Amino acid sequence: MTNRKLILENGIVFEGQAFGSDLASDGEVVFTTGMTGYQETLSDPSFAGQIVTMTYPLIGNYGINRDDFETIDPAIKGFVVRELAQTPSNFRCDTTLDEFFKMKKIPGIEGIDTRKLTRLIREMGSIKATLTAAGEEVVVEEVVAKLKSTTFPTNQVEQVSTKTPYPSPGRGKKVVLMDFGMKHGILRELNKRDCDVVVVPYNMPAEEILALYPDGIMLSNGPGDPKDVPVAIETIKNLIGKVPMFGICLGHQLFALACGADSFKLKFGHRGANHPVKELKTGRTELTSQNHGYAIDPASLEGTSLEVTHLALNDGTIEGLKHKKYPVFTVQYHPEASPGPEDSNHLFDEFIELMNVDTRKEQHHA
Repeated sequence: MTNRKLILENGIVFEGQAFGSDLASDGEVVFTTGMTGYQETLSDPSFAGQIVTMTYPLIGNYGINRDDFETIDPAIKGFVVRELAQTPSNFRCDTTLDEFFKMKKIPGIEGIDTRKLTRLIREMGSIKATLTAAGEEVVVEEVVAKLKSTTFPTNQVEQVSTKTPYPSPGRGKKVVLMDFGMKHGILRELNKRDCDVVVVPYNMPAEEILALYPDGIMLSNGPGDPKDVPVAIETIKNLIGKVPMFGICLGHQLFALACGADSFKLKFGHRGANHPVKELKTGRTELTSQNHGYAIDPASLEGTSLEVTHLALNDGTIEGLKHKKYPVFTVQYHPEASPGPEDSNHLFDEFIELMNVDTRKEQHHA
């Protein structure tokens, strides 16, 4: 196999073998701890602009299939694994990870010490990096200097959001799904409950959303810093109190900012399928799937109308919020899983019930 380097902004170099695209790529290198679900991980739009390191050592052993994508075109900048399975074995396998990445022009590197890389990210925080072109000889100092002087784009949501509204029909509640980088798992869960969904762009104005007469609004997951999406924050401000809302991941953060709270960047983020979260009301703990680099500052909730509903047991960060006056709740994690445990899948049912209660109220007042 052809050699390739992963060069970090601080000058540390990992040498391995190239797979996927022969092209070079720059991005923020992060790690995720899921033992399975690499296909859902690499196709999660929340990873837009990032080079993803899998901590589980063998990746690609069940190949790539037609059914487990979370978006059609992955937005990751690269993939880092300890060992790439060359001959996957699974009855659903349609192609190999290497072949898929070649088709999608995504570079990968295998054969490096992913444990060492993960420890470095934990110590230093997420860091800029370059995957060199396959077989290319580079001057490391020049690559490092370029990385240090490069500012990565901050319009990831614009890159991955749908450009035009589209329907996903059902006969149940009408839900407008604001797409900030939506995983298809969210849409699947709403469709499973027969919701009549309209997926809309991240920058659709509040008045146009309300003109669709939704029973509820879903705020999707997505990539990057919530403060880089001020248009969405303003839209959410104008939607609060109008109809029930449910926010997931970036949607949770945007809702909190719209209510006057503040966010901050985590040192190395929460990415994986095994994060324990405690629901404060019941004391129940659920294992959750997570993928985010930012969190809400607890001190910033003072003076807002927000109440904390869930906390991360690993580091105590906020994992859920609800509005004290209006029917809105949000979670930092992914109740649709994809990949990961489905402990929190009931939140979609709670959203349906919230819309049922709100509709009954309107009918009663009428």
